[in-house]
Amino acid sequence: MMSRRQLLAAAPAMAAFAQSAPTRFPLACMTLPYSAFPLERALTGIKSAGYQHIAWGVNHKERDGRTRPVLAVEAPASESAALAKRCRNLGLEPVMMFSTVNLEAPQALDAHLRRIEQAAAAKIPFLLTFGKTTAGEYQTFVNNLKRMAPAAAQAGVMVVIKQHGGNTATGADCARIVQEVGHDAVKVCYDAGNVLDYENHDPIADILTCWQDIRAFNIKDHRNTPKDEDCGPGFGEIDHYRLLAPVMKTGLSIPLTFENIFEPLLPRPTTPEEIDKLAQRAREYIETVLRGLAAA
Repeated sequence: MMSRRQLLAAAPAMAAFAQSAPTRFPLACMTLPYSAFPLERALTGIKSAGYQHIAWGVNHKERDGRTRPVLAVEAPASESAALAKRCRNLGLEPVMMFSTVNLEAPQALDAHLRRIEQAAAAKIPFLLTFGKTTAGEYQTFVNNLKRMAPAAAQAGVMVVIKQHGGNTATGADCARIVQEVGHDAVKVCYDAGNVLDYENHDPIADILTCWQDIRAFNIKDHRNTPKDEDCGPGFGEIDHYRLLAPVMKTGLSIPLTFENIFEPLLPRPTTPEEIDKLAQRAREYIETVLRGLAAA
């Protein structure tokens, strides 16, 4: 729970952005929850669940039984543009894609520059990245972001880091990295589920340390009891009303990308139709939260 001291410390900043225009929140389901099924089925399922935006996941098991990446790092930019066209033909606007390469990796810079090129070709505004779940190689992590930032800005792509343990354990850690990089092309994608999961840290207090740098969210929830487990929004212990309240009046467009939509304690769905229903439920829950906050 947020302490009185934390509220008082945050009050000046909260008052400042309260004068801004309302935030726009495009809701984008990731293809990630459909990873056990072909990518094409993910696209049609996300559309049938009522989404107008999409975020590209990592891998999908295709009809031939092989697992393939949504978009390989070495794929030409034309392949990214073609996939974006497939999405838009279905009425889904792509807003985010994964880098799939840790920022500490030896090939991280070159891989991210290729991802930036792919994102630009697809007109995808956000490239999501992070590092290893254990801390270390901090300066490599930061230097790689510094070196890719100008290319991202020139391409019209924003690189967003999220909480993933290690160097990016919390929002406060991410905000410090953003400050060190010192470039508008590098900001934060807030993942409250990972803050509670990896660190057992309160995301409601944590978000006050970094809300000014947030440009996207990975929406997931988490339960510590009766089982330590990530889950879909509204099924866990995170209060999304309190989580989203600080960013309701930024004047920005901040996509909410649905990474985990599953029910806790229960087996994962075995059919894509079950995933469609969970994707719809997650969307409707967050829409309810946003309508309530807007009214308040």
